[in-house]
Formats: sequence, structure tokens, C-alpha cells
Amino acid sequence: MTEIGILAFGAYIPRRRLQRAAVHAVNKWFAPGLSGLAKGERAVANWDEDAITMAVEASRDCLTGLDRAAAGGVTLASTTLPFADRLNAGVVKEALTLPDAVPASDATGSLRAGTSALLAALEGKQTRLCVASDLRKARPASEGEMVQGDGAAAILVGQGDVIARVVATYSVTVDMVDHYRSSGADFDYGWESRWIRDEGYTKLLGGALRDALAKAGIDAALIDHAIIPVSVRGVAAGIAKTLGVRAEAVVDSLTATVGDTGAAHPLLLLATALERAEPGQRILLAGFGQGVDVIVLETTEALARLPARRGVRGHLADRQEESNYQRFLFHRGLIGLERGMRAELDQKQPGSTLYRHRKAVLGLVGGRCIKTGTVQFPKSDISVNPNDRAMGTQEDYPLADRLAHIVTYTADSLSFSPDPPTYYGTIDFEGGGRLVAIFAEVSADDVEVGRPMRMVFRINAADEQRDFIKYFWKATPASEGGQ
Repeated sequence: MTEIGILAFGAYIPRRRLQRAAVHAVNKWFAPGLSGLAKGERAVANWDEDAITMAVEASRDCLTGLDRAAAGGVTLASTTLPFADRLNAGVVKEALTLPDAVPASDATGSLRAGTSALLAALEGKQTRLCVASDLRKARPASEGEMVQGDGAAAILVGQGDVIARVVATYSVTVDMVDHYRSSGADFDYGWESRWIRDEGYTKLLGGALRDALAKAGIDAALIDHAIIPVSVRGVAAGIAKTLGVRAEAVVDSLTATVGDTGAAHPLLLLATALERAEPGQRILLAGFGQGVDVIVLETTEALARLPARRGVRGHLADRQEESNYQRFLFHRGLIGLERGMRAELDQKQPGSTLYRHRKAVLGLVGGRCIKTGTVQFPKSDISVNPNDRAMGTQEDYPLADRLAHIVTYTADSLSFSPDPPTYYGTIDFEGGGRLVAIFAEVSADDVEVGRPMRMVFRINAADEQRDFIKYFWKATPASEGGQ
């Protein structure tokens, strides 16, 4: 029987990195004790990003060079899903233009939701995309605001040419309430840090890792990459030392550059380890949250044949320093600013229209005339070819993964935008197709006619009257290592 394992991995880290020193400079009058955390930077999602959009980008990175039809299922793990009663993984499935026959599910309720979803997939027989994504919200001037970060990671699990095989798995569940967030609440409530460190990390997490290694029959000293996703300084190194794991094997927690990305963090660190691993190396992966998941993996020769992708390394390199703390608070909904009458536009999106046009809206699927080859968006019954208005000749033509080039552009500071000015313009796709698109993650220096652009899945608008989020595709400058 063909063994099941990891086939591919991907990551997404938002481009903006909020400088912790800038946060502390504003809040030190109130919380001077946070000075010890005022170092480095944390990844912050833009106003038009959430757990769904980041999951889509991580999944696209994971599926680089692979046939998406191979994905037999999708699981989205998160503690910050934007919808409590709408299948969030279903939006991800539509954005990836996977067939309707692909089952999708959400996993939530614990920071180890990511590793639990990965464990379930590894115990199955189908190829499944496990993606974990979190955009956590913390009170201003809190420790959580300083140490958390936003991000996502995706792992494709299945049979075949696996890049890492499973050596052993181990899981324990203990209702230890180190922190919690009640339904409908915005913020976590955390317990005393020393108790969490001693009882949770040292005893529960450390004990589970020890038992998992015993089950696998592997000496801790033979582990090449140990993923112990604890952001508290020195804890991961202390647990590793107790177990006998070599200090150099402990995977960097990304605390200084990204922050703790919650349910996504174990999978994000796994992506980091797979980027650096060589065939034949052993990876120890842990997820902590009301218990512990442990997965022991061994990389194979197939790892070296995996197509290049942006991954964690590429996203870390593509960064933009952010020192505007007030903008961060506004994008998180933590302060109110006068938006003006132009922000009062009704943003209703009828469910029936979204259902009928979901391929176009969520998947950016246009049409291609099979008679003339003309590509258009949106797809329609009549071709836009001026020399041949052929009827009924359109086939589906996905555009999201095709490069485009700017034809015209402008910047608008009059209409309301959470991040003014709004850049938008006309883009032409390579291979045909034209679209008027909003630009994401750009400044005046980033836009010029002819510049190559790639499409990203983002929030288009929020219907605050009905508490609904509208998603669509935006264009962002293509960069080295991009899709």
C-alpha cells in the first residue's frame, strides 16, 4: 500500500510589518512594562484581509506546479473565522476553483486546530488540503498585541510522491484553560503566565513530546528540526534541552519577524522546516491548545524535486515596514474615525446573485470563445470580439493565476477607503482578457503602465448593515518568487 504523507506546503505572511517599538512608543505611558517586548516586528494583515483571504493565498502557494484537481478535500483551521454560520472553507474552495464534488470543512475551537486537522488528514486516504489561518485581535497596550502576528500556512496531504512520510503521531486532550475567548467576544482572556509555563508548556507539552518520541522509537538527539511553537522566550529551548533535542535543531519561532500566528503557527513553522530540510531528515512537530498534537515526520528524496514557491522565505523577504500604529488600530476596528457621507454607500450583495455568479466573483473565472479564442471577463452568452459576435461559444477560462499588465491607472482620495488613496486601473491579462481592478499593497512608486501584476483574493467591501463580507480579486505588483 502506498504510504500517506505530505505532498507539498505553502505559506502566506502579510507584507506589512508593524514595528513593536512604534506600538510601545504610544502606549508606554500606560503600559511601561511592555518595553521588554518592544523589539522586532509583527506581520499585520491589511484592512481587506482576513483568515479566509490569507488561507487562499497560502493554498495557492502550496499548490504551485500541481494539478489542483488532485485535491480531494479542503479543511480550513482557524480560531478567527469571519463567519460563524457559513462554511468558510467553502469560500476557499470556490476561490481555488476546485470542483463542486470536493468536500470542505472548518476546524476551530483551539489553537491546535491546525495540527488536529493535519492529523486527521494524515489518518485518511484521500488527498486533502489542510490550511490554517488566523488574524487574532488583541486589546491595545496588551501583551497579545505585541507578540501576535497574522499569517497562514497550507499543507497538501496524500499518497504518492510524498516529500515527508509519517513516522509516528501522538495526541492528548486535556481541558487546561490557559486562555479562552467566549462566543461573540473580541478578545482572549489569559491566565497567569508562570502557571501556563510550568503546568502547560513544561509538563503537558514537554510530556507529550517525550511520549511521542518514545512511541516513534527515536532518540531525541536524532531530531533535525524541532517545532515547539511557544512564543515565550526560552521555553522552546528549555523543553528541547530537557528532551535531549539538540539546540540547533529547534526551529526559529519567527517571534522577531512575524509573531505568533495562532492556529496557523505550527504549520507555518513546518513550512519553514521543510524549506530548510534535506532528504532523510526528521521533523518533530507539536501543536498546543487544551492538549497536544505531535507528528514525527521524515523527509524523502521528493523534497528536492518540489517546484519552487514563495514559501515562508519569500514572504519574509517581501516586507514593508509599518510604523503607523493608529492605522493598525483603525483597520482592526479598535478606533473610530470620521468616514464622511461617501462611506454610507449600501454594500448589499444578494445571495442569489452571488450563487449564480460564484465562479466569476469568487474564482475570477472568465470566458474564452472556442471559435475565435477571444478571452473576456465576465463570461457571457455573446462574445465581445468586434468582428464576430459569436453566441453560446464561451468556455470557462480561469484568470486568477495569470499575470496581467497595467494599461491605465489612477489614485482616488475622494471616495472612502480604509487605506487611502485607492489605486485602481485597467489591466490586460497575458493570453487575453481585460479587467478594471482595484490594486492592493501599492503606493505611488509601485504603479506604472506596463508593470506586471498578479491577482490576490481580498475583501472588496463589508456590508455593515447586514454583517456580510464581499470578496473579489485585486491586482498587486508581481515580484520575484510570486505566483
